[in-house]
Amino acid sequence: MHKLFTLILFFACTTLSFSQNITLKGKITDNEDFPLESATIYITSVKDSSVIDYTISGKSGTWELKTRKISQPVYLKIAYVGLADHKQQLDNISEDRDFGTIRLADRSTELNEVVIEGEIPPIRIKSDTLEFNASSFKVRPDANVEALLKQLPGVDIDEQGKITVNGKEVNQILVNGKPFFDKDGKIALQNLPADIINKVQVTDTKTKQEELSGQKASGDNASINLTIDEDKNKGLFGKIMGGYGSSGRYESSILGNYFKGARKISILGSSNNINSTGFSMNEIFDNMGGGRNMSVWMNDDGGFGINGMQFGGGKGITRSNILGLNYADEWTKGFDGNASYFYTGADSENKNRTRQTNFLPETLDTETGEMTDPSYRIESNSRTNSSQYAHNFNTEFNVKIDSTATIYFAPKFVSSNAKVKTNSSQETRRVTDERLLNDSNAFTSNEYDKKGFESYFVFNKAFNSKKGRGLNVVLQNDNDTNDGTELNQSQTNKYSYTGGVQGVTTDDRNQVRYNRQVNDNYTAGIEYLEPITDSMQVKVAVNYERKNALQDRDGFNFSDLTNGYTDRNDALSNYLTSKTNSIRPTAGFSISKDKLWFNVEGGPRIADFKNHSDYMGQAYNINKNYILPYADLQLSYRMSKSRSLWMGYSYDVNFPQPNQVLPVEDISNPLYTTIGNPDLNPQRYHNLNLSYRDFDYATRSGYSLWMGGNYNETEIIGYTLIDESAKSTTKYRNISGTYYSWFGGNWSKSIKKEGQTYRFSFGLNGNYSVSKGFLNAEMYDSRKLSLTPRANFTYEYGELLTINPSYSLTYNQTDYSNYPVSQASNVVHKFNLQTTSYWPKHVVFGNDFGYTYNSQIADGFKKDFFLWNSSLGYNFLKDNLLFKVKVYDLLNQNLGTSRTINATSIRDEQNIVLKRYVMFSLTLKLDKFGTKKKDDNGSPFWWF
Repeated sequence: MHKLFTLILFFACTTLSFSQNITLKGKITDNEDFPLESATIYITSVKDSSVIDYTISGKSGTWELKTRKISQPVYLKIAYVGLADHKQQLDNISEDRDFGTIRLADRSTELNEVVIEGEIPPIRIKSDTLEFNASSFKVRPDANVEALLKQLPGVDIDEQGKITVNGKEVNQILVNGKPFFDKDGKIALQNLPADIINKVQVTDTKTKQEELSGQKASGDNASINLTIDEDKNKGLFGKIMGGYGSSGRYESSILGNYFKGARKISILGSSNNINSTGFSMNEIFDNMGGGRNMSVWMNDDGGFGINGMQFGGGKGITRSNILGLNYADEWTKGFDGNASYFYTGADSENKNRTRQTNFLPETLDTETGEMTDPSYRIESNSRTNSSQYAHNFNTEFNVKIDSTATIYFAPKFVSSNAKVKTNSSQETRRVTDERLLNDSNAFTSNEYDKKGFESYFVFNKAFNSKKGRGLNVVLQNDNDTNDGTELNQSQTNKYSYTGGVQGVTTDDRNQVRYNRQVNDNYTAGIEYLEPITDSMQVKVAVNYERKNALQDRDGFNFSDLTNGYTDRNDALSNYLTSKTNSIRPTAGFSISKDKLWFNVEGGPRIADFKNHSDYMGQAYNINKNYILPYADLQLSYRMSKSRSLWMGYSYDVNFPQPNQVLPVEDISNPLYTTIGNPDLNPQRYHNLNLSYRDFDYATRSGYSLWMGGNYNETEIIGYTLIDESAKSTTKYRNISGTYYSWFGGNWSKSIKKEGQTYRFSFGLNGNYSVSKGFLNAEMYDSRKLSLTPRANFTYEYGELLTINPSYSLTYNQTDYSNYPVSQASNVVHKFNLQTTSYWPKHVVFGNDFGYTYNSQIADGFKKDFFLWNSSLGYNFLKDNLLFKVKVYDLLNQNLGTSRTINATSIRDEQNIVLKRYVMFSLTLKLDKFGTKKKDDNGSPFWWF
């Protein structure tokens, strides 16, 4: 393993020494000799206008382009926003050349945009937008948008699918300015073909309020907008796929799209039992999760990760069914919108084995009179079957009333159902002497029905009397009702030892609890903006927030007399309500210069916090009033077009949950009891974020650094007492001095040489936290450090071969105080090698090989495993029909083991995962854009 990694690292380092043969250089200025930063200098072929190479001018206007010898005529082209383009023909490129100072002439422009008819540079850097010309970056004809993004300088996509541009995380992807099913862009990335994309535009992500009022983005995320070629924005495209394999595994999906100008209609469907969303156009590793056992995840609303929805799975194996519709259009001038509907259904099964060691402070043994370590170990086994479905309907409307007023309205609806049945057994023993403390067996059956509605309304009015003067009105609501039925049939034995004699107390339960939870949240705000100068602005605002929460529980024991659950159990029944009304007047000030943007706002939060409960025939009321500070600050400084610094700070509060503040005892679990604390105060915290980025488009290399943290001035923590049978009772307290911090960095570089591409990426993610709490009246203090360095290398030989090795190491260390154990640590090594070959013609062959080693996992849990996925496909009918055979987990070694270290425990866990299967599938691609293709001969593959 070590030798293999050393060899790959040596290969990566030696490629850094590659240099191009020819150096072209010069300086770009305007007609007044002012140096132009971020002008695009590029070389194109005279024969077919294809881009051969490009670079970007630096801060002083100088540029240097390292390229290869070219014997054919080429054009040297220079483009800069607002100025005329420069074009110079060269008979060939055979030696180094200094072009001296090249002056760009003025050109009349509109809206700070330059239009170069038929000549679009690969990269264009405008004041707030980074724009890539998609046709300048070569990808395979069958590539999707994700493959295109990977070719763009500064764009990185990690194995979890997180996209960053110059180190800034992308949290929104739009198509022609509109969501394609979802704003996170997962479906667009995987299913839109790259050859329909005209431009990739990167901007800072703004809230709708910031977008409509023309304010700078307050966050530190990026947004990508994909614009579609005019001749491709009218037509049909999609795919149909079906496959069946060993062990009864199957997959199927359909995606159809109709585009005509602003009108876009899409439908998708999927059904499989291989833990997959089913929406991928990756013809090699489509539904194998890239080979990394990326099972889908589970939530009560049954969603699947679109607009906050998740579609089932979690741990174990999932059979899922999905149907989605998306519609976007502009009905009249100034009135457009989009709507999407999703049905998601999932059936999951899982077997879980867990070993968890809980640490406790040393205590006095009453029998021996000596100090002893009461820490205990829980070993449990469970089998879970769940089924869930959800209907989600999302809409978005934009209405431009006139040139100064705009309305945005986005209502969303959800209806879902989830059923979960679990059989479990558990045994708890003291670590030091294996003394049995408790054991239990249980069957639980829970069902939940959820109905939800939320909306976001923004009205923006700009006043013509003064540029920058405006008014924003924002209304939001989030309402949901969750009705649940929870059946519990269990037997719990708790053991005591008096005089060396074992005693046992048995808790038998056969009961049902009916729950209703209702949450109604409303927010209303109004903001007025007033410019002081061209670069300074003040704003005043007031926000009103109302939060109502209700929890109504009725518990019943099984009655032999009625043979039903009719014997009311008051100890399991309670009624809780919480009402929070707060008003927050704020004043703010902002400065917006060419290089500097600064914004600060603050004010008091005046809150009325009311909580009520009825429990065991007694009423409890907790009413409190608060005046709390609020502050928010952002600063952005751009040293150059490629270097920038960003900082964000905020101070805010979180109010306690009703069960934390009301003195009501929750004994629904025989081993875990919680009781609220009426003296609890809100959590008060400071948040700080810093980031620095520098990417040089001339050398295709750059780095980013970031750090931040949350410091809790006041935090809500558990005060837990654990008896000799390991039964815990938790109350809540406030504490200060806890914090969570994070830091990291990333460096990347790409080299292109005669049809070959080399990409390097090195990164580090880390965090450090301090946690406090109370166990058996003793305060503990734990400090956790986590470090994850990683390295990634990609080699591409034209369009024929891709080799992508990667390695990461995760190190976790937790230091404890006031525990018998002073430290716990864990190291996880992950190595992955992915190869894709498109040779010979029409054949696609891919391998995804991974090795995972978990150094400190407990005995009885396998420490390491190999995961090898392989796929072989052949394209027919002009590459429109793909036959593929793939093998998941070729070595049949896949494991679902993990170790989690936290402030009070170490947890080792194993869940069932997908094992080896073989799948045979057919994929039919469908596309027809504009006019009929010359050689389709009326083929039915061009229509649905």
